[in-house]
Amino acid sequence: MSYEVVLAEKYDLTDLVEEISIEESLEEIACRASLQLAVTADLPTVAPGQAIRISGTPYGSAWKTDLLNPGLVWECSSTNNGSKRLSLTAYDRTIYLAKSEDERLLPAGQTASQRLRAYAKDWSIPIGTLPDTRVLLARSVKRSQSIFSMVQEDLRETADKGGDMYRPRMSASGLELVRIGGNSTIWELESLEEVTQLRTLEGAVTQVKVLGNTGSDKKLSPVVALVKGETEKYGTLQKVIQDCKIETVAEAKEAAKNMLMGMQETFTVTAPDINTIRAGDKVRLNGLDLFVTSVKHRLGIPGHMELELAGEAKVRRDWCG
Repeated sequence: MSYEVVLAEKYDLTDLVEEISIEESLEEIACRASLQLAVTADLPTVAPGQAIRISGTPYGSAWKTDLLNPGLVWECSSTNNGSKRLSLTAYDRTIYLAKSEDERLLPAGQTASQRLRAYAKDWSIPIGTLPDTRVLLARSVKRSQSIFSMVQEDLRETADKGGDMYRPRMSASGLELVRIGGNSTIWELESLEEVTQLRTLEGAVTQVKVLGNTGSDKKLSPVVALVKGETEKYGTLQKVIQDCKIETVAEAKEAAKNMLMGMQETFTVTAPDINTIRAGDKVRLNGLDLFVTSVKHRLGIPGHMELELAGEAKVRRDWCG
C-alpha cells in the first residue's frame, strides 16, 4: 500500500488498514476520513480524541505527502462476524469550528482573514498561510451560531463585494485560506470511468432585486438596484436580496450580479484517483475549466475518486448564496 496511517504519532497502523476514503466539499469546513482496520493483537487501543495522520504518494511523485494531518479520531465502531474489524471516522481539526457555537459583535473595517485569525486563536487552532482578503467588512452581530457559519458569512460578504472566493483549509502548518480555483497544478481529467452531465433551469436566477431597509411596516422597502440577466432567453426568475451589510449601490449591483445564473450545468466524474485534488480546486474536463465542489478519494492501488464539478459562475452564485 502506498499509504501510511499513524496513530498518535506513535503507532503505525498501515498494515492493518483494509479500506480508506477521504472526502470533503465546499459546503463543509472539515475534511473527513473513513477507515476500516483489521483487529489483531498488534492493534493498539484506539479512542476518539486521539491524533491520526494519513499520508500518501501523489500521482507522479516518489515522495509521500500528508493527506490528513493533523487528524482527529472522532468516532469508532467495531464489528465481529467471524473476523473483527474496527471502523474509524476522523476529521481535520477545523471540525472544532463546525461543532462549536458562539456569539460575536464584530466592528466594521475588518477583513475576513483578520476575523478568521481571531476565531482560530480563541479555539487554539494554529495558523498557517492567511492571505489578505482585502475587502473591508461591515459591522456584524453574529448571534448564537457555529463558528464555521460565521467564517462563511465573512467569506460570502467578501465575495459579494467583489473579492475573491476563499476556502478555509487545514494543513500540517495550520489553518489556511485558499483561493478557490487558485491551485498551481491544474489536472486534466483523462481515462475517465464515468461522466454524468446535468443541465437544468432548477435554481436559475435571471433577475435580482436588491432592497434597502425601511423602519416602517406600512410601506415597501426601497429598491436599491434591479439587475437583469438572461430574462429574454429563460424568462423572469427573480431573487430578492435584503442585506444590511450592503452599504452602497455599487455593492448592491455586485451582489446582484453574483446571484445571476441561467441554465446550470454540473458534472459527476468517476476516475482513477489523483489523491491531492481538493474541494475548491480547478480542474479541466474536455477543455472546460471547472471547479471541484466535492470530492471523495477511495485510496488504494488502484484508487478511485468521485468528483462533483461546476463552472465558476455557479460556484460563485452558490458561494454567495
